[in-house]
Amino acid sequence: MRIVVAHNRYREAQPSGENTIVDSEIAQLTAAGVEVLPFIRSSDEIPSMSKSAKALLPISPIWAPRAQHDLSRLLTEHRPDVLHLHNPYPLISPWVVRTAHRHGVPVVQTVHNYRQVCSSGIYFRDGVICQDCKGRALGVPAIKHRCYRDSAVQSALMATTLAVHRGTWRSVDRYIALTSAIADHLRDYGIPDERIVVKPNSVPDPGRPAPLGDGFLYMARLSPEKGVDLLLDAWRRHPVGALGTLRVAGDGELRHLVEAAAAERPDVLYLGQLDRAGVQAAVEASAVVIAAAMWHDVLPTVIIEALASGRPVLGTALGGIPYLVGADAPHEPAGTGPAENASAVAGGGGSPMPAGIGLGEAGWVVAPEPAALAAALPVARAGASGLTVAARARYERTFHPDVVTKQLIDIYAGLARTPNHV
Repeated sequence: MRIVVAHNRYREAQPSGENTIVDSEIAQLTAAGVEVLPFIRSSDEIPSMSKSAKALLPISPIWAPRAQHDLSRLLTEHRPDVLHLHNPYPLISPWVVRTAHRHGVPVVQTVHNYRQVCSSGIYFRDGVICQDCKGRALGVPAIKHRCYRDSAVQSALMATTLAVHRGTWRSVDRYIALTSAIADHLRDYGIPDERIVVKPNSVPDPGRPAPLGDGFLYMARLSPEKGVDLLLDAWRRHPVGALGTLRVAGDGELRHLVEAAAAERPDVLYLGQLDRAGVQAAVEASAVVIAAAMWHDVLPTVIIEALASGRPVLGTALGGIPYLVGADAPHEPAGTGPAENASAVAGGGGSPMPAGIGLGEAGWVVAPEPAALAAALPVARAGASGLTVAARARYERTFHPDVVTKQLIDIYAGLARTPNHV
């Protein structure tokens, strides 16, 4: 099987989980015997472009003529079975879907954000969830609020791109929804069920989980939508040392808040930006991983990393987080009954689960509010040991590379056999 993987890489100066996932997926497919033809562009190429190429940048999200020419040549020469698209902006453009179809090649797209509708891609503005552009022919609110790169001009270009390519997106042969929440988003956009497959990302297997550590780990971009300020507010509602250590890893515009908290409280430790080994060490040192998103976060990779290491997760009940921890449907962790599970999660003694805390197979979800998160922190700390086995089991069953790669290959195979694309 021969697959073209198309992706516009985000700038290396801006750490991107999406870049990492695409690289990992290419490696996994190659190891499984799939011939992968990368069609990769990078936003880091822009500063070194010629003046004529830079002059075309404003229209690139809509058309990107050079990318269409290069892709046409690749498709003609190699005759792939499927084109798998990830991020098309700004140098590839959604037009690649039309180019692939013109060559009789079916298209799969993994949906990493909400950019079929939202110019910023995250449904978040001015500190709150925003869906003002939903259902509009043209995203005028995005232009008004400068939602794309804080520029009215660039926001107008992106809003126009989304309007122009509404038909393009609805022609994609198969959508990969990373979670059930993204599947709902696609249905709302008008994509029929038969063209949507829920297939999450994966992370490499770190091996047998280390013994449970202590305290909590928050690891994300330090920006408003990721909720680090929400977490710090909730943490301050407990006496110093009452919950063990809060480790915070990452960087971003709210770094000063974390540094101030670490200077103020000895139970807050700022780790900075971590490499792969540092991430694993931080996960192993902790008992619970926190995902405090204030937006409908699609698929925080840190949650899968936590599950792989047998660490349960405490998250906000937004986006893909309930799906990741198995809290989007009633569930009891394997090997426990209702009474035993309630006791383990609430900290023993048969105490009932406090109101407002949702229990999943591998963690807990709460409303994205300081009081709700503060109430859940001691529950999660007390119940962590009762969910470690279930957390690892959920990873092995749903997010292990062997499972996810097989599912992806099955998606390709189903499309490659479609008569219209032979």
